[in-house]
Amino acid sequence: MTSYDRRDLGLLLLRLGAGGVLAAHGTQKLFGWFGGHGIEGTGQFMESVGYAPGRANATAAGLAEAGGGALLALGLATPAAGAAAAGAMAGASAVHAPNGFFNAEGGYEYAATLGLAATGLAVAGPGRLSLDHALGHVFDRGWMVPTALGVTAAVTALVVGARNKRLRKDEQDEQEALFAEEEAMFRAQPS
Repeated sequence: MTSYDRRDLGLLLLRLGAGGVLAAHGTQKLFGWFGGHGIEGTGQFMESVGYAPGRANATAAGLAEAGGGALLALGLATPAAGAAAAGAMAGASAVHAPNGFFNAEGGYEYAATLGLAATGLAVAGPGRLSLDHALGHVFDRGWMVPTALGVTAAVTALVVGARNKRLRKDEQDEQEALFAEEEAMFRAQPS
């Protein structure tokens, strides 16, 4: 086996592993498969962590994960597939970041690992054991890599930024309500 064959086999294994996990994770969101909560349950969760509207965000995340993961596993449209999956994982990392790095503490380790694997595949390409190679790389051109990653980074920054702004506003509203409640209690006390 030549080193080029080893590279192709390694990329295939990485694509199948990361792509398969991402696809399964996305189908949990979209269809409730593998113990997932489907669009309704995932949408409620998305709302609770600041991604509003929840149903739309659940659908977008599920499609990015399931679609991006399936395409990565097949080695088809690898730049777009990797970028879409990486964007979804960046959004998930934002939710878990306050808990630190390690997954055991609810951190972003798992999402970051999947996101980096997807990004790495988008950059490295799918290898010869892929549909992209079989189709002459019509969906895997050099210019597609920075374009897909750049567009995804911009959209992800907007979505995560809007979430963070919403969470700050909710926190401020809660603090103001608490202050108003304390002030009302203070005024209600007899002098």
